[in-house]
Amino acid sequence: MKKTQLIIDTIIIGLIGAASAQIFVYLLKIVDKYSLQLIAGYRLPDVISILNQTEQIHPTHPLLLIVVIVVGGLISGFLVYTFAPEAEGHGTDTAVRAFHRTGGFIRPIVTPLKILASAITIGTGGSAGREGPTALFSSGVGSIYANLKHASLEERQLFVLIGMASGLSAIFRAPIGTSIFAVSVLYSGMEFESSALIYTLLGSVVAYIATGFTMGWHPIFTTTPNLEVKTFEEYLHLTVLGVVSGIIGVILPNVFYYTRDLFHSIKIPPHFKPALGALGVGIIALWLPQVLGGGYGWIQDSIDGKMALSLMALLIFGKMVAFTLTVSSGGSGGVFAPSLFIGAMTGGTIAKIFHHNPAIFSIIGMASVFGAAARAPLATVIMVLEMTGGYTLLAPTALTVVLAYVLQSETCKKLNLKYKSLYEAQVPNKSYSPVHQVENLKNIIACYAKSIPISIKELKDENILRLLESGVPIKLKNGNMLFFGTLIKKLETEKTGDELSYKGAKVIYIFRNGEWLHPLEVDALEVGDEVLIYGPPSSIRSIKGHLKYVSETFSKLREQHLKQLEHAGKV
Repeated sequence: MKKTQLIIDTIIIGLIGAASAQIFVYLLKIVDKYSLQLIAGYRLPDVISILNQTEQIHPTHPLLLIVVIVVGGLISGFLVYTFAPEAEGHGTDTAVRAFHRTGGFIRPIVTPLKILASAITIGTGGSAGREGPTALFSSGVGSIYANLKHASLEERQLFVLIGMASGLSAIFRAPIGTSIFAVSVLYSGMEFESSALIYTLLGSVVAYIATGFTMGWHPIFTTTPNLEVKTFEEYLHLTVLGVVSGIIGVILPNVFYYTRDLFHSIKIPPHFKPALGALGVGIIALWLPQVLGGGYGWIQDSIDGKMALSLMALLIFGKMVAFTLTVSSGGSGGVFAPSLFIGAMTGGTIAKIFHHNPAIFSIIGMASVFGAAARAPLATVIMVLEMTGGYTLLAPTALTVVLAYVLQSETCKKLNLKYKSLYEAQVPNKSYSPVHQVENLKNIIACYAKSIPISIKELKDENILRLLESGVPIKLKNGNMLFFGTLIKKLETEKTGDELSYKGAKVIYIFRNGEWLHPLEVDALEVGDEVLIYGPPSSIRSIKGHLKYVSETFSKLREQHLKQLEHAGKV
């Protein structure tokens, strides 16, 4: 019965997610029509390509274009930072962080606000995509549905992923890829929420069908049928594309987040920062109007081989700067479409240099850049091929994306870069997800029920989360404390039977390299170990100098959240 009910829930969320996505698209077109078109005399080529009309390269009123973009950033900034600061930026990170920290709870106000703010940002010419906003507000749909049903933590997590997959499927017409994306974007390693996949797939298909009947069934991009890679020379040059895409995949997150940090450091109210970023985009657009919006029309031109080599090479960097200014300043938009744009221009450039079919290299470049920069190779391969209809390119695309992904991940590891992915809130795997560790800690504490006087039923999830993330000891009924912290100095412990102790405090469990280890499994504690300790307050105080009272592993998402609130002036 429970599975039957979950299937019904999935279908309902899929339909609501599809409807929300279509509301977003409708608002986007309205804003575009009455701002860029009416005031600045410019139509984004996304719409023009669909209507098969002649492309208009430059706006009729360039200065008014800047005014429109800046005002759009100002309105978006006011809405977001006044009512829901967690909706800033590209949105996917907020959804991912909510999944890991709170089991997917997203404030209900975020959904309508994100739809409106993103429509204003992108519709007025902001250099951003639809993926991030869609991921957040469609995840919000799942969270709201969980609220209405008084769902459990596990059901809420599932509903949030179904909502994300459904909304993305409706926007990008890629049901298989988006269902995988929703369960894999949570992790930077090759791991995903496998138990949710069947439901995200169903939700994606439901949303795709619902959208198909209203908006049509054709892919977003059109390509020549039966594209194939047949020669050794093409594979050799696809290797070059993979290497270049991997390098760009290293650069993108660092340019994006260091610029974000720069905007955070500017001492003006955050409400005005998206307008400041928009001003920079408007200035770039005076010479390179191709950077405006998601840029799907220009991606189509790259696929069709209509763009000059020098222009495509210039747009790789122009788009990187423009979308960074739009989104890292706090503007509401996604990073998926800009990454596809950069990938298409990269592939098109290499195709022109080596005289290959631009469609093949543009499509594979789209997948390679985003797959590497977002640490989502499998989902990206399938999404891009669904969006272009280029299914015959599956093998060469997969090969190039894997090369780019491996190069990107290994380079970030070797250089120990601060920002390793476009999605900052990703964790390596389930072992590093606080919400998954809540159950692990409950089980660990249950094993010590005889010596630790605490009832698992009384131990609330938020208390364990606080224990993991902030090093706040839990005070027990007998006056003793349960504490979790990171070793910064060597601790000379005593081993008695199956116990490790230090000055009257017991080391219950150790978290090391993504694994929980029993004291019997370790010969000695190491600097960097995160240890769960039980003992009287005096013992806890005696080892204070050996421990950092914040977990190196589990505090990351909490610190991101606090910085976001601090930037918005909420703490």
